[in-house]
Amino acid sequence: MVKVAPSILSLDVNEISEKVEKVKNAGADYIHLDVMDGKFVNNETCALEMLEQVRDISNITIDTHLMVEDPENWLEDFLCSSIISFHIEAVDNETLDRIVEYLHERDIKVGVAIKPDTQIEEIMTCIEKIDMVLVMLVEPGFGGQTMIEKCLEKVTQLRKIAPELDIEVDGGINLENVQRVKEAGANIIVAGTAIFGAEDIESAIQKIKE
Repeated sequence: MVKVAPSILSLDVNEISEKVEKVKNAGADYIHLDVMDGKFVNNETCALEMLEQVRDISNITIDTHLMVEDPENWLEDFLCSSIISFHIEAVDNETLDRIVEYLHERDIKVGVAIKPDTQIEEIMTCIEKIDMVLVMLVEPGFGGQTMIEKCLEKVTQLRKIAPELDIEVDGGINLENVQRVKEAGANIIVAGTAIFGAEDIESAIQKIKE
């Protein structure tokens, strides 16, 4: 079963509580929180303010994506998340192992994210240690971009290599292309505009799941 993780990146902080409650009631599985430091990517988010709005809503599973340099230094602020993903491009092997151990000790799932130009060979040494791979279908940092179709090949390759692995995809996903994304092998779909910009949010979520 495909899971849906609405991204709150484009929402105003003041409307997050209302919109998150709405997508939760409409069947969203996770809330996707993008954390940007203005260094690893050319954008910065008020991530802690956004988190504050989300964590007070009961029974919401928070899926946090750290687009930051030195992700190890950001973990403590986001321990209320159920899943924390960080970029393979931002860590060495020793740091990666420390992060995995730190999060697993706290019963938090670990995801490793890869940019569009990063090949899956870069994560092969850690794939058995982690719970999820987040494949970026656009350059991380901004919402509203067009999906880079060739990135779906990495999803297909990963699904063949690791049939049971959670594969999350993020970037440019809409109701017109989501079927191709699912056919490639993704089982967690991150979408922002396609959900929060829809006239009928519940219908949009169900169409993504179908």
